[in-house]
Amino acid sequence: MIQDPTDTPLLPADLVPEPGSVAGDLPPATAPELDTDAAPDDEEDGALPEVAEDDSAEPVLEGPLALGRAAIEHAVKHAPTSPGVYRMLNAANDVLYVGKAKNVKKRLSSYARPTGHVMRIARMIAATVMVEIISTGTETEALLLEANLIKQLRPRFNVLLRDDKSFPYILLTGDHWAPQIIKHRGAQSRPGRYFGPFASVGAVNRTITALQRAFLVRSCTDSFFESRTRPCLLYQIRRCSGPCTGEIDFPGYTELVKEAKDFLSGRSRAVKQQLAGEMEKASDELEFERAALYRDRLAALSAIQSQQGINPRTVEEADVFAIHQEGGYSCVEVFFFRTGQNWGNRAYFPRAEKSFTPEEVLASFLAQFYDDKPPPKMILLSHAIEDAEVLASALSIKGGFKVEVITPQRGEKKELVAHALTNAREALGRKLADTATQARLLQGMVTTLGLPGVPRRIEVYDNSHIQGTNAVGAMIVAGPDGFMKNQYRKFNIKSEGLTPGDDYAMMKEVLQRRFKRLLAPPAEGDAAKPRSKDDDVPLWPDLVIIDGGRGQLNAVQEIFDALELKQVTLMSVAKGPERDAGQETLFMPDRPAIKLQPRDPVLYFIQRLRDEAHRFVIGSHRTLRKKDIREAGLQEIPGIGPTRKRALLHHFGTLKEIERASVGDLGKVPGISAESARKIFDFFHARPAAR
Repeated sequence: MIQDPTDTPLLPADLVPEPGSVAGDLPPATAPELDTDAAPDDEEDGALPEVAEDDSAEPVLEGPLALGRAAIEHAVKHAPTSPGVYRMLNAANDVLYVGKAKNVKKRLSSYARPTGHVMRIARMIAATVMVEIISTGTETEALLLEANLIKQLRPRFNVLLRDDKSFPYILLTGDHWAPQIIKHRGAQSRPGRYFGPFASVGAVNRTITALQRAFLVRSCTDSFFESRTRPCLLYQIRRCSGPCTGEIDFPGYTELVKEAKDFLSGRSRAVKQQLAGEMEKASDELEFERAALYRDRLAALSAIQSQQGINPRTVEEADVFAIHQEGGYSCVEVFFFRTGQNWGNRAYFPRAEKSFTPEEVLASFLAQFYDDKPPPKMILLSHAIEDAEVLASALSIKGGFKVEVITPQRGEKKELVAHALTNAREALGRKLADTATQARLLQGMVTTLGLPGVPRRIEVYDNSHIQGTNAVGAMIVAGPDGFMKNQYRKFNIKSEGLTPGDDYAMMKEVLQRRFKRLLAPPAEGDAAKPRSKDDDVPLWPDLVIIDGGRGQLNAVQEIFDALELKQVTLMSVAKGPERDAGQETLFMPDRPAIKLQPRDPVLYFIQRLRDEAHRFVIGSHRTLRKKDIREAGLQEIPGIGPTRKRALLHHFGTLKEIERASVGDLGKVPGISAESARKIFDFFHARPAAR
């Protein structure tokens, strides 16, 4: 799929409601800070009074349910008979549900009927005190707006897609006379042609490497390209045609780029036929070296297609979605096929109550999935959804071409869906097993540490610095489904009067910044922002873990006392003698030290939490330090003056290549002695201190 940076946004600008519309002012977009792949609990905090588990049971018409029906009946009187989007709100002005309808009045009337509701709908009606309506021109526009609002507002009664990562793409740049082929993730603002999406970075890297062998397109940065006076190693190993030093002329390189674009655009068969013809021609002319080059390029193209797994014969471009439900959880497996090749797959675990059918979950999932992604020409589904034609129309508008949404019944397309369904079943099985293991570990922590309850949110803090420079703190988060990486946070230490290397002061700043934000009252207009009672994971931690001994624990306890934090359990983990794993000592306020057996599963779990925090803070520190190094150049390295700096840059081209160089490579630069090479290497690879 080729995407232009000027793709039409999924939510048309004219659908954004203005003050004074039917619905009044929309609350501000509140894509929440917290998100997770965790599946929902059977009961949510702040839920309505318990109801019968049987979804077929008729709700009682007394109390909150009758009040909710009355609020909906009032909205029905003023509802339009045209397409639109409606939002149900509770007494706290939180959005409970976002829905769309071809006839809003008719849809709301179905909620106002006295009987026939499943328990999920009955609970939603009982909590409703107000309904807001936004009229749209067509049902397609209503679908687009509904998907956008669900992702923004995260209503508790909708199916929610938790997707914290953007997909990687391959980019052939268009802002240089010699286009570059690179991996790209994020906003597609740079001129060029984008190809994707790929399910993983690994798939992108493998494809780029094979494309370099097949088409000899450069992958170096523009600054490296401009500084070259001789071809680099990639030219020597036949992964680049060497346009930087004129090893290939402009027309020749342009032809290579065109072939690469054709291959990525789906014309792979024509490209391979052309290369095969050139190879035979060179062989007939007895130019065997040139023929061998074409042979190697053909082999590289075959390698791209052979390593993709299942490569369909009749499906050129499609996304395949299959859903499997088990144990109250849902898994949606997505396969991406472009240019007749499998570009990877990814499993999603959307949040949805148990009463949702596979068709309902899949329909809501698809609308949210393509909210910020380009659609393919064909979408294959394992279950037929109700609004397939409306979704196809909406995606056709977004993509600028016809998009088909079908549920195949036979042939190769059916086989692709069946394969995706098998993967969905296996992925959900692994997820359920991991969740059960995590639940046992958390329960073990309750028993071993005497916690008041099973922690739903654990926060672990650590600091990193080198002699006080580039100090950074970090927080990682874990819960019932393991690490929640989309909730990790890093804190650049900002205190000006901080003594270099003062770990207590660093930890104090990090914790104060973290908890003062939670303690602060919500700003005006933030009433509709999801709080802990509406989210899978609470904003407040149940357990805070720090790296250190009794001294660090007492220092943090003083911070908690100053902030009047009474509801958070605190624990520190001290390393054992000679920092041996398995010899850690656990400290908790007003309790004797805890020493667990080296093979205790709870100790192993705590070690994993501590090590993950250590890994994350070290990575954050190195990123910050490399940024400072790049900004300062090489002037900070002792003994490296302007002359040696020029020699290094002339030899390696860029500072990034100098960072990657070994001691031996650095020593080959004219004017760089063995001692200077060691200093340069140590400067870029010094290990930061973490506490």
